[in-house]
Amino acid sequence: MFAPLQAVLFDHDGTLVDSEIIHFQLWLDVLQPLGVSLGLALYKELYAGSSSVLIANDMVDRFKLAHSAAELAAAKIHITREYLARGAFPLMPGAMAAIEYFHEAGLKMAVVTSGAREGVDVSLQEHELGEYFETVVSADDVAATKPSPDSYLLALERLGLPASACMAIEDTEAGLQAANAAGLICVAVPNLISRHQNFDTARQTFDSLDQASRWVKRQLA
Repeated sequence: MFAPLQAVLFDHDGTLVDSEIIHFQLWLDVLQPLGVSLGLALYKELYAGSSSVLIANDMVDRFKLAHSAAELAAAKIHITREYLARGAFPLMPGAMAAIEYFHEAGLKMAVVTSGAREGVDVSLQEHELGEYFETVVSADDVAATKPSPDSYLLALERLGLPASACMAIEDTEAGLQAANAAGLICVAVPNLISRHQNFDTARQTFDSLDQASRWVKRQLA
């Protein structure tokens, strides 16, 4: 299945950390003073897995906002920073066990996210994960975020590995498309926000990181 596997590249929001519903709630806080009501179903349909910049661009047009997309994205970034100043997003169930297993198996690891670098930094620091990851690629590092493959291609360059030796773990269709476009094997672990999306091109789709880890273990045996 693998040829052979040398690295695992994790998405951050919704994959390593249970943050997607929190991001939805933070967007509600941004939109409420502007008189915009955003339901969870619409958020799931339109915005799961997208960056703040892409979401803001769509919201300004869709809701006919007087504010610019840059102003809206800045407001979301500001309120997210306020949240992170109080603590990190919680880890997804099974995240710590998966990281420890991959580390013990001698695999390199990276975080590849469409979010800002500071969110990942808080996660790695507060959950004491920094020692496990070789590199972090965030929206701050590339011109185009997922579903563009740019972030994954940069991660491969930093790791010094070909795509054929790496596997991505993603929770959204946009992330899956990015990994596929970069030539990576990708397994999907959808969550409450993203499970309605299309994961047909994933190598495997799982209900949890525990299931994904057990599958990888069987491939390496």
